[in-house]
Amino acid sequence: MSKNIGLNAIEMSYLRQSLSLSAAQVGTLTNHSEADVLAWESGEQAAPELAQKKLLDIDDIIEMQVLNTCDGIEELFKKEPKRHLAFVVYPTQATYTQYNPEFLSSLPFTELYNTAAWRIKKECKLVLEVDVSLVALDVEAYKAFREPTKMSESRESRAKWAATQL
Repeated sequence: MSKNIGLNAIEMSYLRQSLSLSAAQVGTLTNHSEADVLAWESGEQAAPELAQKKLLDIDDIIEMQVLNTCDGIEELFKKEPKRHLAFVVYPTQATYTQYNPEFLSSLPFTELYNTAAWRIKKECKLVLEVDVSLVALDVEAYKAFREPTKMSESRESRAKWAATQL
């Protein structure tokens, strides 16, 4: 039994924009052309249900990351109160791919990861009253930070480096 999602042209446009994706990127994600995406957003064509579902699923994945991350931050603050955090964001797709291969299936574009980081920042500010700074990963500076202590490459190492950038 098929559930009709039924997003209209404006909703499709705003969903794409809320994910910080270009029409070409949506086309790639949904196996359609950029022209098709623009036609959906102008109301010339109805967006296929599978395309709508794909974008809504990505939005759900981002929201789950936001909730899980904010829950983790809240737990951390119970043990070690802080009021400022730094999150690493990735300036290019190649850098994102190098440091986050585990997310490529669910969030294939840097923009989606960075959208999640932006939403985490807003949620932390509103709900947890915590300031979050988004720090673009500078690969050379990060390597120089790890080198003296022979620190391994990990998400925790990147978080420690980002904290030094505040």
